[in-house]
Amino acid sequence: MAKPVVLIAEELSPTTMTALGPDFDIRHCDGTDRPALLSAVAHADALLVRSATRVDTQVIDAARRLKVVARAGVGLDNVDVTAATKAGVLVVNAPLSNVVSAAELTCGLLLSTARTIPQADFSLKSGEWDRQKYTGVELADKTLGIIGLGRIGTLVAQRMSAFGMRILAHDPYATEERALHAGARLVPLDTLLRESDFITVHLPKTPETVGFVGERELSVVKRTVRIVNAARGGIVDEEALAAALKDGRVAGAGLDTFAVEPCTASPLFGLDNVVVTPHLGASTHEAQEKAGTSVAHSVRRALAGELVPDAVNAPGGPVAEEVHPYLALADDLGHVFTELAGRRAATDLEIEVRGEVTRRDVTVLEAAALRGILAELVPTKPSLVNASELAREIGVSVRFSTSSESLDHRNAVAIRGVLPDGRPLVVAGALSARKGTHKLVEIGEYDIDLDLTNRMLLLWYSDEPGAIGKAGLILGGAGVNIADMEVARSGGRAMAAMSVDIDVPETVVGSLVSALDEASAGFVRLLP
Repeated sequence: MAKPVVLIAEELSPTTMTALGPDFDIRHCDGTDRPALLSAVAHADALLVRSATRVDTQVIDAARRLKVVARAGVGLDNVDVTAATKAGVLVVNAPLSNVVSAAELTCGLLLSTARTIPQADFSLKSGEWDRQKYTGVELADKTLGIIGLGRIGTLVAQRMSAFGMRILAHDPYATEERALHAGARLVPLDTLLRESDFITVHLPKTPETVGFVGERELSVVKRTVRIVNAARGGIVDEEALAAALKDGRVAGAGLDTFAVEPCTASPLFGLDNVVVTPHLGASTHEAQEKAGTSVAHSVRRALAGELVPDAVNAPGGPVAEEVHPYLALADDLGHVFTELAGRRAATDLEIEVRGEVTRRDVTVLEAAALRGILAELVPTKPSLVNASELAREIGVSVRFSTSSESLDHRNAVAIRGVLPDGRPLVVAGALSARKGTHKLVEIGEYDIDLDLTNRMLLLWYSDEPGAIGKAGLILGGAGVNIADMEVARSGGRAMAAMSVDIDVPETVVGSLVSALDEASAGFVRLLP
């Protein structure tokens, strides 16, 4: 059996290969060579990149086998997450891999801009000894303004507090508790701009944050301020910053990222009061190893069909351990629902989760149920990533609800729908307390308790003596063994749910179905 193909489009650390292990066919290409990338990705089950490879709609369309895109780093500027999600491709990154490295580089740029260290180094190596020209300023007793108090911003705040700096922070999503933990005081943006002696930026790059520090903001700051951006290029307007530096409205700047990269020419490069580095935030041995190892583990899980809890486009975010067993149950129930519906799409669906498990975030179970429901209804393979979008595309309205109460079972998952002919349909399941096996506990108005297996028969018939006997004779005559059976009654009708072993050709199954249908006046074959 051929191994899954993992395509590595950029240089990654040796620990990445070690973490992937021997179970994959690992191939390499230059992700910046577009024709080579499009050719190679057509055969890939997984694609590993860093920041130079652009994974857009064209790449996703070319990669018909692709199951996961892994970005060995924090940002996802180069990955079209929307296109990947629509195609059912999981997108993972390594959000914690470079936080320490990025925070330390920020601190280094702060020190460099305060003491003009790179400029003095270049001057001395050029044969000059000019101490007065490179007189700097102390960090102690100065105010540092941090825009974006996430993981990196918090680490910078904690480290710069040790220099005796007073820390201000602006982040509309940060809590007072987080600010207290960072040793910072939350303030409005203009307050931070007016009062800060140094400013660092730690924002993700989005349409809303491009140019976040621009001409207006630079007109508010102190003339002695020094600004550092080691987050994403373009968050600080480089043209406006260059003008402010030339006019003396800003005293200095340190940049590691640029609006267009690679960047080898900029109005900032000719200024003596600017320190620049070529996007080195994650360029430490430790960060590269962490990033490679993290995404390698995610790729292994994704290609094994397991849930990757921290995937950026997985519904509901990280999945609690208590929720994991219900993913497969919801998927199986979805298959059962579609078989009972005659492989027709319901016009209206409700997916409900009941019981103690709802104390956790169970949002992902909606996608798991839809994945099973849609498996035989849409040409695109449904996944946890794209199931909701595929349901919308075929006009299925979906509601998701939870209830902490579950009368008959500790936890249960139910799927309710209205079929095109107006007939309602309900399927519910639970996990057995003893073995954790999947159980069918409700079909329509019938309450049952039967293990959900790979081949099942459901028979509806008039509740009268001998009906099951007729079916048993037909099954026995065809060499079909009934492993388990549950009978439920409602309003003069009965339903027999059987777990059976059928090891006969499909042509024989067809005649068997006809015979059972004639004997019982109703038959459905389930293939969960």
